[in-house]
Amino acid sequence: MRVISACLCGINCKYNGDNNQHDEFMKELRDGQVLPLCPEQLGGLTTPRSACEIEGGTGEDVLAGRARVINAVGDDVTEFFVKGAQECLAVMRQAGIDEAVLQRRSPSCGVEKIYDGSFSGHLIAGDGVTAALLRKHGIKVWNDEDYLQHKGEV
Repeated sequence: MRVISACLCGINCKYNGDNNQHDEFMKELRDGQVLPLCPEQLGGLTTPRSACEIEGGTGEDVLAGRARVINAVGDDVTEFFVKGAQECLAVMRQAGIDEAVLQRRSPSCGVEKIYDGSFSGHLIAGDGVTAALLRKHGIKVWNDEDYLQHKGEV
């Protein structure tokens, strides 16, 4: 069992009210292999919501108080992202899950690459807030694309 970003399982929880459904993840959900979670909804954000990016660093920097998450209209939504990451970690601990497949580039779920906070589509190296917190606690995190490419090795 592993956690997966809920949007990958067809749940309409993306900022724009849509999803990132993928057939392979839908199959894993039907087979009971994954637990879909959306850190942004768990943190208290609505769907739909304004697009968000990390300003001034990465998820690690947000957790350390050196960066913040802002939305496209300039509101600071950092507290929602931190709370959502903490909720995901708590659920995973309670369920004994130590692996997560997360939506790439997201300010919460991004693994290894996230948007840079300029809302220009530019990527930087780093994790989103949830990915950073999970990694900090020894949980294996994959982005959806890398997971699918290496699925036979997992």
